[in-house]
Amino acid sequence: MPDIVELLASPAHRFVGRPADGPAPAPAGELVEQVALRAELGIVGDRYFGKPAHREASVTVIAAESLPPGTGLAQVRRNILTSGIAVDELVGTVLVLDTGQGPVRLRVNRPAHPCAWMDVTVGPGAWRGLRGRGGVRCTPLTDGVLRVGPVDVQIERV
Repeated sequence: MPDIVELLASPAHRFVGRPADGPAPAPAGELVEQVALRAELGIVGDRYFGKPAHREASVTVIAAESLPPGTGLAQVRRNILTSGIAVDELVGTVLVLDTGQGPVRLRVNRPAHPCAWMDVTVGPGAWRGLRGRGGVRCTPLTDGVLRVGPVDVQIERV
């Protein structure tokens, strides 16, 4: 069964300046057990929540299978880490996730391309290695809650 492995709702940008200078410190509590999503706005408490420039990319999802062992959301700065869902293949669909409090519909808009920071936070070669496997950028279409743990998944073709 597919799982949500980790969830991140961070109020702060950590990748500022040059990668060689290293990321800013992580704020306490950015890795959470559940997140609240609001339609067209994103994840409540996240740095991109309600930002007009990020409406089509306010929620990012990445597959654990794309990452080296031991790598998580703190390193890649995506919001939802899944296992058992080939998220990179879902551009142009609606991903429906339900962790027990009702379905959350996410319109999968485009790939989330990796950047040079991946070589610093994940390890040398990660930037190149994650090309085509960096996750996806989504817009929530419904309000809802997602939790870490097993998740029911549906894919809606549009």
